[in-house]
Amino acid sequence: MRIAISGAGVAGAALAHWLHRTGHTPILIERAPAFRTGGYMIDFWGIGYRVARKMGIEPELRAAGYDVQAVRSLGADGATRAELRVDVFRRMIGNDFTSLPRGDLAAAIYRTVEDDVATVFGDSITDIDQRPDGVHLSFEHRPATDVDLVIGADGLHSTVRRLVFGPEEQFEHYLGCKVAACVVDGCRPGASSDAYLTYSVPGRQIGQFTLRGERTMFLFVFRDDHDDCGRTPKEQLHKHFDDAGWDCREILAAVDDVADLYFDVVSQIRMDRWSDDRVLLIGDAAGCISLLGGEGTGLAITEAYALAGELALADGDHRRAFTSYEARLRPFIEGKQAGAERMLGFFATRTRFGLWFRDVALRAMNLGRPIAGLFAGTVRDDVDLPDYRIG
Repeated sequence: MRIAISGAGVAGAALAHWLHRTGHTPILIERAPAFRTGGYMIDFWGIGYRVARKMGIEPELRAAGYDVQAVRSLGADGATRAELRVDVFRRMIGNDFTSLPRGDLAAAIYRTVEDDVATVFGDSITDIDQRPDGVHLSFEHRPATDVDLVIGADGLHSTVRRLVFGPEEQFEHYLGCKVAACVVDGCRPGASSDAYLTYSVPGRQIGQFTLRGERTMFLFVFRDDHDDCGRTPKEQLHKHFDDAGWDCREILAAVDDVADLYFDVVSQIRMDRWSDDRVLLIGDAAGCISLLGGEGTGLAITEAYALAGELALADGDHRRAFTSYEARLRPFIEGKQAGAERMLGFFATRTRFGLWFRDVALRAMNLGRPIAGLFAGTVRDDVDLPDYRIG
């Protein structure tokens, strides 16, 4: 089948990979003028990691990844208040684990299909007309075309979802936070590439990580109303972090010179159904768990593999494949969404007592399996996928 995929990020590129390997003709459609890189540091593990190994990109991910040893909570004087050793997670989830920038993961996936799959950059779908024998697509710039299926892999603010299912407000569940991420040139004093540093005050957190090439990545998370009151992203960062102490003013001055700043709300997408006849949503477009869940990219890769597998099992019957896919993945995604909401207190703790208690919990998790085991359910992948025999 000819299958149009809206969005050339992690979910879209991974799906194109598996559809191509199973004999279909995927077409990637990306609004951005070129492949998007950048983004924040992610921890990559679990079933998504195992699917990436099936794709043959594990060596690239290992080379691009960082051997993070600890997460450190800093005080206003820069001293360490608490530290969580990463080997605690390794004991829970095994050695299929690395930390790397989200853009490096996406690029590794896209390189597996860039020479084999047509990609349309700088364009977007404007109309989806479903017919008994296919789907007629219209675009902002290129001529209309006919395809067999349309997959919306276009993220939290999905165009396909809006065109087929309705306005975003019907499905968005705002978690009360916003997030910004960027990379600046230069390494900061005292920073290292083996520890992720965090500095928090009530309702706000800055994360800092040193990258290769003498660059520093920053992640800002802060509680705020959904409405931006007309302020630009950088104005909102200054509003919330200018008076936060530590090195926040110096960091914001460096961010002011950055052209590529990722900024968005922290929201989840909750829908009663993920498909409508020949159109299906995957990844964040269907069930965004938010970055607080820490596993969105791994889930996107898993979903792409499962969808291609279900289409193969259904021998091209897309309705049967879509129904089976959703029945298999929905409980898993909803569980991850619930876990992400529980993590909100770590990223944007409301009170000073809450910050103190969070640091106590971080230190306690180093004590051994009984304490760490309390958190194992949020990081383990409890989903049973069949052996699709496609990779």
